[in-house]
Amino acid sequence: MQHTIENEFLTVTVESKGAELVSVVDKATGAEMMWDGQKDVWPRRAPILFPYCGKLNGGHYTLDGETYQGGQHGFGRDLEHEFVSAENGVMRFVLRSNEATRQKLPRDFALESTFTLTGRTLRQTITVTNTGDKELRFGFGFHPGFALPFDDKHTTADYELRFDAPQTPVVIETGATSGLVTGATRVLMENSAVIPMDDRMFDHDSICMSKLTAKTLSVVEKDTGRRITVGLEGFPYTLIWSAVGNPELHFVCIEPWHSLPDTETATGNWNDKPCAAALAAGESWSTDLNMTFER
Repeated sequence: MQHTIENEFLTVTVESKGAELVSVVDKATGAEMMWDGQKDVWPRRAPILFPYCGKLNGGHYTLDGETYQGGQHGFGRDLEHEFVSAENGVMRFVLRSNEATRQKLPRDFALESTFTLTGRTLRQTITVTNTGDKELRFGFGFHPGFALPFDDKHTTADYELRFDAPQTPVVIETGATSGLVTGATRVLMENSAVIPMDDRMFDHDSICMSKLTAKTLSVVEKDTGRRITVGLEGFPYTLIWSAVGNPELHFVCIEPWHSLPDTETATGNWNDKPCAAALAAGESWSTDLNMTFER
C-alpha cells in the first residue's frame, strides 16, 4: 500500500512493500523525478539493501552451523513493512523479524524507515535495532533511481555526475558475470569533480567507488543547472548504475553503501563477512540518505 507526505515543493510517495520510495513529484511543474519502475527495464525504484549488499559467493552463507540461501541484495526490499504514521512531513515504517525473516537470517531485529521532508530535501533514515540476545551482523545500502533525462528536450549526454569537490575515486572491481569483488582496483579519474555521462557507461554493470572525500554527488543538467543531489558523508562506498542503455539510459542510480558484495574467495561464513555493523543485544545503528531535488 502506498502512503504520501508533502510540503509546498514536493509530494513524496512510499510503498509499504520494502518501505520503498516510489515517487517524488515537483508540485510546481508536475514532474516525476524518480524512475517509474518499468518492468522491462528495471522493475524497482529505490530499494533498501538489507541484510547485505550485492551477491553472496555461491548464493548462500552459513551461520550457527546452518546454511541459508540468499539472492542479490538481501530480503528487506521484498517484504511488507508495517506502516506506522505519516504526518507533518514525516512518514515511518518498521520491519520486525518474524518466522519468514528467520528462514533467511536467524536473528531478531527491528528495521525502522523514516522519511522526513524539509524544503526540497528528503531525508531517509534507517535504524536497525538488535531485538534478540545474539549478536546481529548485517550490511546495508541505499539504491535510489532518478529519472533521466529530466525532459524530452535533453539526452544522456546533456548530463554529468558532479561531486562538490575534486576527487580521485578508486573503483572496486567486480566480476563481469559473478558480481563478486575480485580484489582488483583502478582509478576512475584524477582530481576531477565531474563524471561525464553517456548511454554506454554502464555496459559492464555498476561502478563502485571508494576513497571519496566529497560530501555530495549530483546528477546535473549542464545547460540549465537543474539537479538531484545525494549526500555521501559517512558512507565508505558509493556506486553509480543504470540498466544497460537500449539504446539510451532511462535513469541513473546513485547508491551510498555501507558494505560490499562477497569476494570471489569469501568463506561463506556470515561472521567472516565485513558488515555495516555488529550489534550486541539491545544496540541500535542508524544511517541517513539525503536527497535534494532542484528541478
